[in-house]
Amino acid sequence: MLAFSTCWNNSRHHDGEAMIDEILELGFSNIELSHGMTIAKLPGIKKAFAAGKFTCSGVHNYFPSPVEVMIDAPDAYEYTSHRPFDRQRAMEMTLKTLELAAEFKAIYVVLHMGSVPLNTRKWTKRLTSIVAENGRNGPEYAAEKIAFVKKREKIAPLYYQRAIDALGTLAEKAAEYGVKLAVESRSRYEDMPSEREMVKLQEHFADNPWVGYWHDFGHVQLKHNIGLLDHVEWLRRISPHLIGGHVHDVQWPQRDHRTPFTGTLQYKELLPFFPESCPLIWELSPTRKTQEIREALAVWKHSFPERS
Repeated sequence: MLAFSTCWNNSRHHDGEAMIDEILELGFSNIELSHGMTIAKLPGIKKAFAAGKFTCSGVHNYFPSPVEVMIDAPDAYEYTSHRPFDRQRAMEMTLKTLELAAEFKAIYVVLHMGSVPLNTRKWTKRLTSIVAENGRNGPEYAAEKIAFVKKREKIAPLYYQRAIDALGTLAEKAAEYGVKLAVESRSRYEDMPSEREMVKLQEHFADNPWVGYWHDFGHVQLKHNIGLLDHVEWLRRISPHLIGGHVHDVQWPQRDHRTPFTGTLQYKELLPFFPESCPLIWELSPTRKTQEIREALAVWKHSFPERS
Protein backbone atom coordinates (compact mmCIF):
# COMPACT_ATOMS: atom_id res chain seq x y z
CA MET A 1 0.00 0.00 0.00
CA LEU A 2 1.53 3.30 -1.10
CA ALA A 3 0.49 6.36 0.90
CA PHE A 4 1.54 9.93 1.68
CA SER A 5 2.04 11.69 5.02
CA THR A 6 0.42 14.99 5.93
CA CYS A 7 3.73 16.10 7.48
CA TRP A 8 4.55 17.54 4.02
CA ASN A 9 1.80 20.15 3.88
CA ASN A 10 0.24 20.31 7.34
CA SER A 11 1.94 23.57 8.25
CA ARG A 12 0.68 25.32 5.10
CA HIS A 13 -3.02 24.80 5.78
CA HIS A 14 -5.60 25.97 8.27
CA ASP A 15 -8.37 23.82 6.81
CA GLY A 16 -8.04 20.04 6.99
CA GLU A 17 -9.99 19.33 3.82
CA ALA A 18 -7.81 21.66 1.74
CA MET A 19 -4.74 19.89 3.14
CA ILE A 20 -6.16 16.52 2.05
CA ASP A 21 -7.10 17.86 -1.39
CA GLU A 22 -3.55 19.04 -2.06
CA ILE A 23 -2.21 15.54 -1.38
CA LEU A 24 -4.87 13.96 -3.59
CA GLU A 25 -3.72 16.23 -6.43
CA LEU A 26 -0.23 14.71 -6.18
CA GLY A 27 -1.67 11.33 -7.13
CA PHE A 28 -2.11 9.65 -3.74
CA SER A 29 -5.42 8.36 -2.37
CA ASN A 30 -4.07 6.70 0.79
CA ILE A 31 -2.93 9.15 3.47
CA GLU A 32 -1.14 8.91 6.82
CA LEU A 33 -2.39 11.50 9.30
CA SER A 34 0.76 12.75 10.98
CA HIS A 35 1.81 14.50 14.19
CA GLY A 36 1.77 18.27 14.53
CA MET A 37 -1.90 18.46 13.53
CA THR A 38 -3.93 21.16 15.24
CA ILE A 39 -7.34 20.14 16.49
CA ALA A 40 -8.85 22.90 14.31
CA LYS A 41 -8.09 20.85 11.21
CA LEU A 42 -9.97 17.77 12.40
CA PRO A 43 -13.45 18.82 11.13
CA GLY A 44 -12.13 19.29 7.58
CA ILE A 45 -10.23 16.00 7.66
CA LYS A 46 -13.33 14.19 8.92
CA LYS A 47 -15.44 15.83 6.21
CA ALA A 48 -13.04 14.64 3.50
CA PHE A 49 -12.95 11.14 4.98
CA ALA A 50 -16.75 10.93 5.24
CA ALA A 51 -17.00 11.99 1.59
CA GLY A 52 -14.75 9.09 0.60
CA LYS A 53 -11.98 11.32 -0.70
CA PHE A 54 -9.22 9.26 0.91
CA THR A 55 -8.46 6.16 2.93
CA CYS A 56 -6.37 6.47 6.07
CA SER A 57 -3.45 4.02 6.10
CA GLY A 58 -2.42 4.99 9.61
CA VAL A 59 -1.83 7.74 12.14
CA HIS A 60 1.42 9.06 13.63
CA ASN A 61 1.37 9.81 17.36
CA TYR A 62 0.44 12.36 18.67
CA PHE A 63 -2.66 13.10 16.62
CA PRO A 64 -3.85 15.74 17.14
CA SER A 65 -0.98 17.60 18.73
CA PRO A 66 -1.34 18.43 22.44
CA VAL A 67 -3.16 21.76 22.64
CA GLU A 68 -0.54 23.24 24.96
CA VAL A 69 2.30 22.53 22.49
CA MET A 70 2.57 25.36 20.00
CA ILE A 71 4.94 23.67 17.52
CA ASP A 72 5.17 20.32 15.76
CA ALA A 73 6.85 18.33 18.55
CA PRO A 74 6.09 14.60 18.53
CA ASP A 75 8.60 14.13 21.37
CA ALA A 76 7.19 16.83 23.64
CA TYR A 77 6.12 14.09 26.06
CA GLU A 78 8.03 10.83 26.41
CA TYR A 79 7.14 7.52 28.01
CA THR A 80 10.76 7.43 29.25
CA SER A 81 10.73 10.83 30.96
CA HIS A 82 11.87 11.24 34.57
CA ARG A 83 8.85 13.54 35.05
CA PRO A 84 5.70 11.58 36.01
CA PHE A 85 3.45 14.26 34.49
CA ASP A 86 5.16 13.90 31.11
CA ARG A 87 4.78 10.11 31.17
CA GLN A 88 1.10 10.44 32.10
CA ARG A 89 0.47 13.04 29.40
CA ALA A 90 2.19 10.84 26.82
CA MET A 91 -0.17 8.00 27.68
CA GLU A 92 -3.26 10.24 27.60
CA MET A 93 -2.39 11.67 24.20
CA THR A 94 -1.60 8.24 22.76
CA LEU A 95 -4.94 6.87 23.91
CA LYS A 96 -6.65 9.80 22.16
CA THR A 97 -4.62 9.04 19.03
CA LEU A 98 -5.71 5.40 19.12
CA GLU A 99 -9.34 6.46 19.43
CA LEU A 100 -9.08 8.71 16.38
CA ALA A 101 -7.12 6.11 14.44
CA ALA A 102 -9.99 3.66 14.92
CA GLU A 103 -12.45 6.34 13.79
CA PHE A 104 -10.48 6.77 10.55
CA LYS A 105 -10.24 2.97 10.14
CA ALA A 106 -6.44 3.15 10.33
CA ILE A 107 -4.33 0.00 10.35
CA TYR A 108 -1.63 1.29 12.70
CA VAL A 109 -0.36 4.08 14.94
CA VAL A 110 3.35 4.96 14.66
CA LEU A 111 5.00 5.49 18.06
CA HIS A 112 8.16 7.20 19.27
CA MET A 113 9.11 5.44 22.50
CA GLY A 114 11.29 8.13 24.08
CA SER A 115 15.01 8.55 24.69
CA VAL A 116 17.87 8.26 27.14
CA PRO A 117 19.10 11.55 28.65
CA LEU A 118 22.24 12.18 26.61
CA ASN A 119 23.18 15.42 24.84
CA THR A 120 22.90 14.81 21.08
CA ARG A 121 25.39 17.60 20.36
CA LYS A 122 28.03 15.68 22.28
CA TRP A 123 27.23 12.27 20.82
CA THR A 124 25.22 11.62 17.61
CA LYS A 125 25.91 15.06 16.11
CA ARG A 126 29.57 14.85 17.08
CA LEU A 127 29.95 11.40 15.51
CA THR A 128 28.18 12.60 12.35
CA SER A 129 30.54 15.57 12.07
CA ILE A 130 33.58 13.31 12.35
CA VAL A 131 32.26 11.03 9.60
CA ALA A 132 31.37 13.96 7.35
CA GLU A 133 34.87 15.44 7.68
CA ASN A 134 37.15 12.40 7.88
CA GLY A 135 35.13 9.21 7.26
CA ARG A 136 34.99 6.19 9.56
CA ASN A 137 38.57 4.97 9.37
CA GLY A 138 40.39 7.28 11.77
CA PRO A 139 41.17 6.71 15.46
CA GLU A 140 39.04 9.67 16.51
CA TYR A 141 35.93 8.05 15.04
CA ALA A 142 36.59 4.68 16.70
CA ALA A 143 37.19 6.26 20.11
CA GLU A 144 34.06 8.44 19.93
CA LYS A 145 31.86 5.57 18.78
CA ILE A 146 33.05 3.16 21.49
CA ALA A 147 32.63 5.80 24.20
CA PHE A 148 29.13 6.61 22.93
CA VAL A 149 27.98 2.99 22.90
CA LYS A 150 29.38 2.32 26.39
CA LYS A 151 27.79 5.44 27.85
CA ARG A 152 24.37 4.68 26.41
CA GLU A 153 24.42 1.00 27.34
CA LYS A 154 25.23 1.90 30.94
CA ILE A 155 22.24 4.17 31.52
CA ALA A 156 19.65 2.68 29.11
CA PRO A 157 17.96 -0.11 31.15
CA LEU A 158 15.74 2.21 33.25
CA TYR A 159 14.44 4.01 30.16
CA TYR A 160 13.95 0.78 28.23
CA GLN A 161 11.82 -0.58 31.07
CA ARG A 162 9.66 2.55 31.12
CA ALA A 163 9.11 2.17 27.38
CA ILE A 164 8.18 -1.50 27.74
CA ASP A 165 5.76 -0.77 30.58
CA ALA A 166 4.03 1.94 28.57
CA LEU A 167 3.80 -0.25 25.48
CA GLY A 168 2.28 -3.10 27.47
CA THR A 169 -0.51 -0.85 28.73
CA LEU A 170 -1.10 0.67 25.30
CA ALA A 171 -1.22 -2.76 23.64
CA GLU A 172 -4.31 -3.62 25.66
CA LYS A 173 -6.11 -0.57 24.27
CA ALA A 174 -4.77 -1.21 20.78
CA ALA A 175 -6.41 -4.63 20.85
CA GLU A 176 -9.74 -3.05 21.85
CA TYR A 177 -9.55 -0.56 18.97
CA GLY A 178 -8.15 -3.03 16.45
CA VAL A 179 -5.20 -0.78 15.63
CA LYS A 180 -1.58 -1.98 15.61
CA LEU A 181 1.19 -0.21 17.51
CA ALA A 182 4.15 0.37 15.18
CA VAL A 183 7.36 1.15 17.10
CA GLU A 184 9.47 3.36 14.87
CA SER A 185 13.20 3.16 14.18
CA ARG A 186 14.75 6.46 15.16
CA SER A 187 17.54 8.58 13.69
CA ARG A 188 19.59 9.23 16.81
CA TYR A 189 21.37 6.64 18.94
CA GLU A 190 20.13 8.54 22.02
CA ASP A 191 16.56 7.60 21.10
CA MET A 192 14.72 4.59 22.50
CA PRO A 193 14.90 1.84 21.40
CA SER A 194 18.32 1.21 19.87
CA GLU A 195 18.48 -1.65 17.36
CA ARG A 196 19.55 -4.11 20.06
CA GLU A 197 16.68 -2.91 22.24
CA MET A 198 14.27 -3.05 19.29
CA VAL A 199 14.99 -6.75 18.80
CA LYS A 200 14.54 -7.33 22.53
CA LEU A 201 11.28 -5.33 22.51
CA GLN A 202 9.85 -7.23 19.54
CA GLU A 203 10.76 -10.55 21.14
CA HIS A 204 9.07 -9.41 24.35
CA PHE A 205 5.83 -8.84 22.41
CA ALA A 206 6.30 -11.74 19.99
CA ASP A 207 2.96 -13.29 20.96
CA ASN A 208 1.07 -9.98 20.78
CA PRO A 209 -0.33 -9.32 17.29
CA TRP A 210 -0.91 -5.64 18.10
CA VAL A 211 2.76 -4.67 18.47
CA GLY A 212 5.29 -4.56 15.64
CA TYR A 213 8.12 -2.66 13.99
CA TRP A 214 7.98 0.49 11.83
CA HIS A 215 10.95 0.98 9.53
CA ASP A 216 11.94 4.54 8.72
CA PHE A 217 14.18 4.35 5.65
CA GLY A 218 15.85 7.69 6.26
CA HIS A 219 16.37 7.29 10.00
CA VAL A 220 18.05 3.92 9.55
CA GLN A 221 20.21 5.25 6.71
CA LEU A 222 21.50 8.03 8.97
CA LYS A 223 22.70 5.39 11.45
CA HIS A 224 24.13 3.38 8.56
CA ASN A 225 26.08 6.44 7.41
CA ILE A 226 27.80 6.86 10.79
CA GLY A 227 28.57 3.16 11.15
CA LEU A 228 26.08 2.16 13.83
CA LEU A 229 24.44 -0.52 11.65
CA ASP A 230 24.20 -1.94 8.13
CA HIS A 231 20.88 -1.00 6.54
CA VAL A 232 20.34 -4.20 4.55
CA GLU A 233 21.44 -6.51 7.34
CA TRP A 234 19.26 -4.69 9.85
CA LEU A 235 16.21 -5.14 7.64
CA ARG A 236 17.07 -8.79 7.19
CA ARG A 237 17.15 -9.21 10.98
CA ILE A 238 14.01 -7.24 11.88
CA SER A 239 11.77 -7.93 8.84
CA PRO A 240 9.66 -10.67 10.53
CA HIS A 241 8.22 -7.93 12.75
CA LEU A 242 7.50 -5.35 10.02
CA ILE A 243 4.22 -3.42 9.95
CA GLY A 244 5.29 -0.81 7.40
CA GLY A 245 7.71 2.00 6.67
CA HIS A 246 8.29 5.69 6.10
CA VAL A 247 9.90 6.25 2.71
CA HIS A 248 12.22 9.19 2.11
CA ASP A 249 15.73 9.68 0.82
CA VAL A 250 18.98 10.86 2.42
CA GLN A 251 21.62 13.20 1.05
CA TRP A 252 25.00 12.30 2.55
CA PRO A 253 25.48 12.21 5.41
CA GLN A 254 22.48 13.52 7.36
CA ARG A 255 19.84 15.36 5.27
CA ASP A 256 16.81 13.13 5.40
CA HIS A 257 13.15 13.46 4.39
CA ARG A 258 14.29 14.17 0.82
CA THR A 259 12.14 13.07 -2.12
CA PRO A 260 12.80 9.47 -3.25
CA PHE A 261 15.51 9.11 -5.94
CA THR A 262 17.22 12.39 -4.99
CA GLY A 263 19.63 10.87 -2.46
CA THR A 264 21.71 7.79 -1.74
CA LEU A 265 19.12 5.14 -0.84
CA GLN A 266 19.03 1.99 -2.98
CA TYR A 267 15.35 1.00 -2.79
CA LYS A 268 15.84 -2.09 -4.97
CA GLU A 269 18.02 -3.58 -2.22
CA LEU A 270 15.64 -2.68 0.61
CA LEU A 271 12.10 -3.21 -0.68
CA PRO A 272 12.32 -7.02 -1.06
CA PHE A 273 12.17 -7.28 2.74
CA PHE A 274 8.66 -5.73 2.71
CA PRO A 275 5.57 -7.79 1.84
CA GLU A 276 3.77 -6.32 -1.19
CA SER A 277 0.75 -5.37 0.94
CA CYS A 278 2.93 -3.56 3.51
CA PRO A 279 2.13 0.15 4.00
CA LEU A 280 4.87 2.35 2.52
CA ILE A 281 4.34 6.00 3.39
CA TRP A 282 6.17 8.85 1.69
CA GLU A 283 7.15 11.13 4.59
CA LEU A 284 8.70 14.23 3.05
CA SER A 285 10.00 17.57 4.27
CA PRO A 286 7.67 20.57 3.74
CA THR A 287 10.47 22.04 1.59
CA ARG A 288 10.02 19.40 -1.15
CA LYS A 289 8.41 20.83 -4.29
CA THR A 290 5.21 19.54 -5.86
CA GLN A 291 6.72 18.88 -9.28
CA GLU A 292 9.66 17.00 -7.79
CA ILE A 293 7.26 14.73 -5.89
CA ARG A 294 5.12 14.08 -8.97
CA GLU A 295 8.19 13.18 -11.03
CA ALA A 296 9.46 10.85 -8.31
CA LEU A 297 6.06 9.18 -8.02
CA ALA A 298 6.11 8.44 -11.76
CA VAL A 299 9.55 6.86 -11.43
CA TRP A 300 8.38 4.83 -8.43
CA LYS A 301 5.32 3.50 -10.27
CA HIS A 302 7.47 2.51 -13.23
CA SER A 303 10.16 0.89 -11.06
CA PHE A 304 7.92 -0.76 -8.48
CA PRO A 305 4.45 -1.23 -10.02
CA GLU A 306 3.59 -3.95 -7.51
CA ARG A 307 4.08 -1.40 -4.69
CA SER A 308 2.04 1.42 -6.20
